[in-house]
Amino acid sequence: MIEHLFDEHGIVLRRDLVAMGIHDQAILRLRRSGCLARVRHGVYADPARWTAAGPRHRHLMLTHGVLQLYGDDVAASHISAALLQGAPEWGMPLADVHLTDLYAAGERRQASVHHHQGRCDVHDVTKVGEHWVTTPVRTALDTAAILPRDPAVVLLDDFLHRGLVTKEGLSAELTRRQQWSAHLDLLLKVDHASLGSESVGETRARMLFQDHGMPAPVLQLEVHDETGALIGRVDFAWPARKVIVEFDGRQKYHRYRRPGETLEQAIMREKRREDRLREQGWIVVRMTWSDLEHPAPFLARLRFRLEHAAA
Repeated sequence: MIEHLFDEHGIVLRRDLVAMGIHDQAILRLRRSGCLARVRHGVYADPARWTAAGPRHRHLMLTHGVLQLYGDDVAASHISAALLQGAPEWGMPLADVHLTDLYAAGERRQASVHHHQGRCDVHDVTKVGEHWVTTPVRTALDTAAILPRDPAVVLLDDFLHRGLVTKEGLSAELTRRQQWSAHLDLLLKVDHASLGSESVGETRARMLFQDHGMPAPVLQLEVHDETGALIGRVDFAWPARKVIVEFDGRQKYHRYRRPGETLEQAIMREKRREDRLREQGWIVVRMTWSDLEHPAPFLARLRFRLEHAAA
């Protein structure tokens, strides 16, 4: 068995196999017998881990292999750096590993690797383990520049929410990088970003409201009862109209589940919280992933609620 050949990420390089005396014919036999999975030229993976991995994990495995291959000449950047830094992958194409060459080599694509041309100063990169990765500010802007608006704003919101970047830091870096070809587009994307959205669904909902001319909601409003006790924090609120929208993503229940609490108990606690909100005169409108994909009926319901409450 050859499990001991793989690193902690389930990756081994051809050059390392050759250094151990396992040459190309033996590598080919290992591939044919299902003991090695080829993920790109010169990079192999543990087939069990590769088969079990989803698109995000496969991208990360490939990224680790490519970084080993290129060493200190490159930094993981753009989408690859964003995933290494914990960003949600919604809306991101994951086929290619993204690198920025630290010695300003030309932009090119080859064998599942996108080499970006771009100057990296000392403050633009940081060492993570043995490899260079662009800093969160640089990563956020680089990645937002190559994504459509909504996935870009999802990424920016996530980095803001987790405290990896600040709006001021992003704006300062944009000012420093006015020569970027995507400068104006990035200004708009950064302007859309908000600290108050805590998930992909919440960001997408916020952009949907904006695109369809809804009044701007208050994000993460704390609602109290008549005694001043906190009932809870809500995703979107229109306080003057006492209308709330809660994004009903299943991950929310996992995220806010208390120690020792089952998922069912967390859902029941959320329903009791909703009852208390209604007792205080709030209208609670639930939004789901399906509403994001087919928004017209939901938007009609919300518009009716807002107009009815304002009447």
